[in-house]
Amino acid sequence: MDNVPRPSATQYLVVCNGEEQYSIWPVGRPLPNGWRSTGPSGPKSECLRHIDEVWTDLRPLSARH
Repeated sequence: MDNVPRPSATQYLVVCNGEEQYSIWPVGRPLPNGWRSTGPSGPKSECLRHIDEVWTDLRPLSARH
């Protein structure tokens, strides 16, 4: 038995809430209330890379105004 980690086959969505906070969510699962799909779907690493590019101000929207 080898101990080499295998990449996950799970696909994810980039999601965002009303405070413009980003996360990822497994494709095919219902989104929690207050969250919407806002970006690409794909492997976890690609979704997290997208979030790194677009989420430049980590403060909640309500704290920015």
